[in-house]
Amino acid sequence: MRESVVSTAMCGVAEPVLGIVVQGRKEALLGEEAYQYGVAQYLVVSVDLPLSGFVVEATPDKPYLGFKLNLDPVQLCDIIAHTQLGPDRKENSVRGLFVSDADAPLINCAIRLTQLLDTPQDIPFLAPMMIREIYYRLLTGEQGEAVRQIATSGSNMQRVAEVIKRIKADFTQSLRVEELAAQANMSPASFHRHFKQVTSMSPLQYQKQLRLLEARRLMLAENADATNAAYQVGYESPSQFSREYSRLFGAPPIKDIERLRIT
Repeated sequence: MRESVVSTAMCGVAEPVLGIVVQGRKEALLGEEAYQYGVAQYLVVSVDLPLSGFVVEATPDKPYLGFKLNLDPVQLCDIIAHTQLGPDRKENSVRGLFVSDADAPLINCAIRLTQLLDTPQDIPFLAPMMIREIYYRLLTGEQGEAVRQIATSGSNMQRVAEVIKRIKADFTQSLRVEELAAQANMSPASFHRHFKQVTSMSPLQYQKQLRLLEARRLMLAENADATNAAYQVGYESPSQFSREYSRLFGAPPIKDIERLRIT
């Protein structure tokens, strides 16, 4: 990933991913929380989260350079099963996004994986081994507990992740927190607490962001007007949609879409 100028915010739902900054600086916004990470630091997203991300430090002479790798819970689970890297018995819910310093072995492995682009014939054989090593480095690093929860059956994070899949699939429908809590095998109060700890927002706030992101996509990519987009994503009041859209994106729907088309 390479950018030579400071970028405007890109909003979307991020799936589990590892990002390492090689040059420059980047910022991710989760709800009202901001996470900045720079050279030799990495960001991990462990569950599907609605994020805004943008480059905050880049020039034509020193462009932003980053490494990105999607995370596969199945592979993580396989490594855990073949090592002594089991979950912490005193498991606590952890945020589904975190920033940490990248140690030399992790950076070295990411560089070696990237260098395979120069010898594409080696990719089918060597890339899987290097990706597996990156997973191992994450599992044994200082954020290992959080990474282990991605792939640990029955962990609070995985139970929340399963509920997130349901919300994403039915985000236009009304939510009943009691049903979501039952799916997670938690009491409503416990579920609400764990969901907010992982995502930084309530289930209803999470759903709202999904709706607004999809409405933005409908207006930008399919030329839907604001009222039509609002109804398509589950809003019954166009005025409420406009207020909440402005709060999230910093401008009313029409002005925001015009701004995006110009940039």
